[in-house]
Amino acid sequence: MTEPRTISNSPPTLQAGQALLSISQLSKRFGGLQAVRDLSFTVGEGEIVALIGPNGAGKTTAFALVSGFLTPDSGTVRFAGRDLRGLKPHQVNALGMARTFQIMRPFPRLTVVRNVMIATLGRHADTREAERRARAVLDELGLGGKADLAAGGLTLAERKRLELARALGSEPRLLLLDEVMSGLTETETERILELVRAINRRGVAILLIEHVMRAVMSLAQRIVVLNYGERIAEGRPDAVANDPRVIEAYLGDERAPA
Repeated sequence: MTEPRTISNSPPTLQAGQALLSISQLSKRFGGLQAVRDLSFTVGEGEIVALIGPNGAGKTTAFALVSGFLTPDSGTVRFAGRDLRGLKPHQVNALGMARTFQIMRPFPRLTVVRNVMIATLGRHADTREAERRARAVLDELGLGGKADLAAGGLTLAERKRLELARALGSEPRLLLLDEVMSGLTETETERILELVRAINRRGVAILLIEHVMRAVMSLAQRIVVLNYGERIAEGRPDAVANDPRVIEAYLGDERAPA
């Protein structure tokens, strides 16, 4: 019988020149559908990388493989040099990786601060300290005034920020953002952009899936493009926006200015 892997709460240490996240030859099939095929890319310490592509390209599957919600058929995911194979999502989170979900499911009857404390308690066993940390995150994201209200009463934009707060509550080194700007107004989108930039300035690396191309082009230092589960392009935003393969597969005539 295989012994369960134990995970230390102390963060992994990067070696010189080592990527924070390294994905190599990652593949996943669901029956006859090859959702992800031989996907490889990296995210450096403090870097912002965007994962884009048409609907069904394999982006969310890739997120699930990276964060432990799905097991790859082949390939490896390494975080700060540590192989994540066989680890459960909570174990991956304990190492310093957190993610948001496109479909938000806060606990509607719990207060906003209690929702975030579910994450902060993973880092701070003392409930008073966990609550203090949760309130600090909510203040940072502009939700401090709603901290003691039921989460079920929040607007869409506020639920998006709560989803972000719940991920930040675990104090990640790498934050995976799954369409945190979808469905928002231009003003609300700009607010999220400001928050993401502020989080990144603190040294948190970010890997994001996003269809709001204006946001992608202004945030990402590097873009990875998927189509039918395969990487078809990777590079700086200006280069990717003018890549004929990307234009044909995804951007079409709706190209954002580089």
